[in-house]
Amino acid sequence: MDLDRNLFYFCNQGLRNWFFDAIFPFLTDLNKKPAALVLVGILWFLLLMKSGRHGRIAALLLLPTIALSDQLNSSFLKFIIERPRPCHELANVHLLVSCGSGFSFPSSHAVNNCSAAIVLAYFLPRWSWAFFSFAALIAFSRVYVGVHYPSDVAAGAVIGFAIGGVVIIVFRQVEEWWARRGCFSRTVHK
Repeated sequence: MDLDRNLFYFCNQGLRNWFFDAIFPFLTDLNKKPAALVLVGILWFLLLMKSGRHGRIAALLLLPTIALSDQLNSSFLKFIIERPRPCHELANVHLLVSCGSGFSFPSSHAVNNCSAAIVLAYFLPRWSWAFFSFAALIAFSRVYVGVHYPSDVAAGAVIGFAIGGVVIIVFRQVEEWWARRGCFSRTVHK
C-alpha cells in the first residue's frame, strides 16, 4: 500500500504541469462529453461499414466486450473489494475532476479501454499501437487527475486484457463451430 500511495503522489503531484493539467481532465472525462460520444459513434459506424470483414467483426464484438467489461467491473468487482478512491482518503490530492462516489479498485476506465484495445488490435493489428496508446493514456489520466491509485489501473488493465482475450477465444470457438457446419469459411486467423 505504501508503494501504491507513493506512486500515486508521484503521478498526481510529482509530474504536475500545466500541459497535463489541461489534457488529462479532458481525456479522462471523454465518456461524459456529448461531442466525444458522437465521434465514437461515427468511428464505430465507419469501422462497421468501411473497414472490411475484420473491421466489421471488431465493431460488432466491441458491443459485448464493453458491456461485459463494464458490468463485471462496475456492478460486481468494485463491490467485492470496496476500496475507497484516493481523493476520499488521502490528503493533498491534486484533484482535477469530480472525485465520484464509487469505489476505486479496479478502474472501470482501464478495464473498458484495455478490453476494447485487445479486441481491436486482434482484428486490426496495424493500428494496435494506437489502441494500446489510447488505453494507456486513459489509464494514466485516472491517476493523474486524482481518482485512482496506480494499482487500480494496473489491475483494470489486466482484467480488461483478460476479458478481451476471452471474447476473442469465444469468437474463434463459435467461428470454428460455424465453419464445421459449413455456414461460412474461416478466414480470421492470427
